[in-house]
Amino acid sequence: MDGPGRLDGLWTAFRGVRWPKRLLAGLAGLFAAVLLLDLVFPPPLTRAHVNSVLVTDRMGKPLRAFAAPDGRWRFAVSVEDLDPAFIDALVRVEDKRFWNHHGTDWFGMIRAAVDSAAAGHVVSGGSTITMQTARMLEPRARNIGSKLIEIWRANQLERRFTKEEILEIYLTLTPYGGNLEGVRAASWSYFGHEADRLSSDEISLLIALPQSPEVRRPDRRPQQARKARDWVAKKLASYGVFAQGEAEEVAALPVPPVRLDFPDRAWHAADAALSSGPREDVRSTFDAGLQAELERIALTRAEREGQDVQVSAIVVHVPTRAVRALVGSASRDRAGGWIDLTNRSRSPGSTLKPFIYGLAFDDGIASADTRVEDLPRQFAGYQPENFDRMFRGDVRISDALQHSLNIPAVLMLDRIGAERFSAQLAMAGARPRISGSGASGHGAGLALALGGAGLTARELAILYSALGDGGIAKPLVWRAEEERASYEDAGHRLMSEASSLEILRILQGSPAPEGRMPGSLTRDAPQIAFKTGTSYGFRDAWAAAVSGDHVVVVWIGRADGAPRTGVTGRDSALPVLFEMADRVSHHLRDDGEARARLTTERPKKARGAQRNLSQDRPPEILFPPEGAELWAGPVNGQPGRPFVLAGRGDGALSWFIDGAPTPLDDAGSPIWQPRQPGFYQVTAVDAEGRTSRVRVRVLTENPA
Repeated sequence: MDGPGRLDGLWTAFRGVRWPKRLLAGLAGLFAAVLLLDLVFPPPLTRAHVNSVLVTDRMGKPLRAFAAPDGRWRFAVSVEDLDPAFIDALVRVEDKRFWNHHGTDWFGMIRAAVDSAAAGHVVSGGSTITMQTARMLEPRARNIGSKLIEIWRANQLERRFTKEEILEIYLTLTPYGGNLEGVRAASWSYFGHEADRLSSDEISLLIALPQSPEVRRPDRRPQQARKARDWVAKKLASYGVFAQGEAEEVAALPVPPVRLDFPDRAWHAADAALSSGPREDVRSTFDAGLQAELERIALTRAEREGQDVQVSAIVVHVPTRAVRALVGSASRDRAGGWIDLTNRSRSPGSTLKPFIYGLAFDDGIASADTRVEDLPRQFAGYQPENFDRMFRGDVRISDALQHSLNIPAVLMLDRIGAERFSAQLAMAGARPRISGSGASGHGAGLALALGGAGLTARELAILYSALGDGGIAKPLVWRAEEERASYEDAGHRLMSEASSLEILRILQGSPAPEGRMPGSLTRDAPQIAFKTGTSYGFRDAWAAAVSGDHVVVVWIGRADGAPRTGVTGRDSALPVLFEMADRVSHHLRDDGEARARLTTERPKKARGAQRNLSQDRPPEILFPPEGAELWAGPVNGQPGRPFVLAGRGDGALSWFIDGAPTPLDDAGSPIWQPRQPGFYQVTAVDAEGRTSRVRVRVLTENPA
C-alpha cells in the first residue's frame, strides 16, 4: 500500500478508536465543570433566611411581629401551615406542571414564545415557580441573559430542595407591594390573620397581586386590584378549582381598603422571648389574657401614682420557670416607657432578707423562734438602723422578717458571711451589682441585707421561684418548647427544702395590705407569701411573692431613679401585687391549683450565741433612757409627735406613765404624747410582773 493510502487507513482507525474516548472525556470534563460551577456559585439563599418573626402566646395567639432587618415584612413559610386550597389554586394558575418538571417547563416556554409572537408583545414569560424563586433570590434586569441565569439557578434549586421547600421559599419572597413580601405578610396586612384559612376572594387576591404588586395594591389602586382578583377567580372557576357561581360571589365582595397593622402587643415581653434564642417565630410561654390584664393594672396604678411613675411586673410559673407575663413598663407614652424595667438593675431594698434567714436556718444559726436583739450596733464601721428609726429589743426571727427589721437581718448576714451570700445569689442566677466607693468592702457587703446592691426584677423572680420550689434555683424559660426540659434541670440549690418551706410559712403570716383579708380566711383566695422592699431614698418600691405555683414581682418608681419621698413598697407596690396575684389565680388555673409544698426534712435546731436563754431578770427600758430630757414642743411649726416606747424582756411588755397605761399605735407599739412639761415616771412590766422604771423630764420650751 502506498503512502497516502496508508495514512488514510491510519486516520480511519484513529477516528474509529480515539474519537469516542475524546468525546467521553469532553463530556466528563463538561460535567465536572458544571459541578464545579455549582459548588463555586451556589444559589444565593440569604434573603430567604433573613425574615420577620412573629411572637405568639403559649396557645398560639399573636402578640407582636418584628420586621426583617431590612425593614420589610417577610415571614418564613411552611407549606403545612398554609391553606391547602390556596396551594392548589396557586400551582394551577402559576405553574400547572410544577410538581413534575425539573425547574424549567420547556413546553410552557415554547407556548409562551408562540403566544407572545402572535400577540406582538410579551404575553407570558413562561417562567416556572422555581425560576421565579431564582429571580427573587437574585434580582436582576429582565433580558435573555437573565432568563438563562434563571434556568441555571432553577436547576440548582431543584437539585438541592424538595418541591415543598422550593414552594416555601417562593411564598416567603413573593412581592405584594410596598414593603410586603410573602403570603403570610400579605395575609396579615390585608386580612388581619394567618394564611392557614383563606376564603375564595382572599385566595384570588393573593394570587393576583404578585403579578403586578405595585399596580394592583388594594390600598392604593382598589379598582385594579379588584379587576385582577376577579380575573383570577374566573380563571380558577374555569379550571374547576372554584365551584360554579363562586367567581360571581368573589366579584360581589370589596377588596381590603387599607393595610392593617401587624400585631403589636406585649411589647417588652415579646422582645424578651425573641431575645432568648434564635431569631425565628416564637411560641412563647406567655398567657395573652393575663398579659393584657397586668398591663391594664400597671397603667392604672402608674396614672394614680403620678406623672413620670412607671410600673413593671413579672409572673413566673414555678414548676417550669415559664414566664407567664411580663410588663416592662406601664406605658411607652410615659417617661422611660420604652425601657424594659424588669431587666434594669435596681436596689432591691429588703426583698433579699428571706434568703439571708434561709441560709441562717441551713447553718443552724437560727430558727423561726430564735430571739435576736434589735438594738443599735456597729459592724466594722457600718451602723444600720430600722426604717422607722425605732428599736424593738429582743424579737423572734419570724417577727423580724415579717416586720422587715434591719438590725437582725444585718446581724444574720454578718454571721453567714456577706461574700458567701453574694456568691450564692450569683450561682443561683442573681448576681448582685455593687456600686459606690465610699464604704469599705465589709460595710458594702453587709449593706446587701438592706438593698446595697443592684438586682433586676427578673433576678428576683429567679430567687423567689427557688423559694417556692424547695430552694432550687433555675433559669427563667421564655419559649414553650423549653418548658418540659426545665423539669429535668437539676438547678442550683440555694437553700434546703426545709428552710425554704419555713421561710414561706413566715412570709405567709406577714401583715396583709390595708383592706385585704388574709388569704387563710378567704375561700379560694391564693395563699401569698410576700416580702416588700424600699430602696434608700425612696427610689424603688418592691413587692415579691410566692402565690401557689406562681411568683409575682412588682416594681414601682421612676425610670430615671429619682426619689419619691415617703413612698414605700408596702404602700405602693404591695396592693398592686395582691391585685395581680388575684388575676394570676383566675387566669392560670390550668397551671395547677395553689398548694403548699410539704417536706419530711426537719429544720436544723438553732445553736450558739443567737439563742436567748430566759433569765429571771426585770425588763430593760431602752427608750426613754434614765434621766433623759425629751422635747415635746413644736418642730418646724408642726405639733410634736408622740414618743414610741421601747424595751426588752420576757414576752410583751405593759407600759405606764405615772401609773396610767399607755395607748398603742396602729402597729401595736406603745406611744406617749405628753400634754405638759415636767417630770414623769415611765414604767415597764413584763408578763411575770417584773417591773423597771425610769424618770425623765419633758420640755416644751427652752429652759431659762
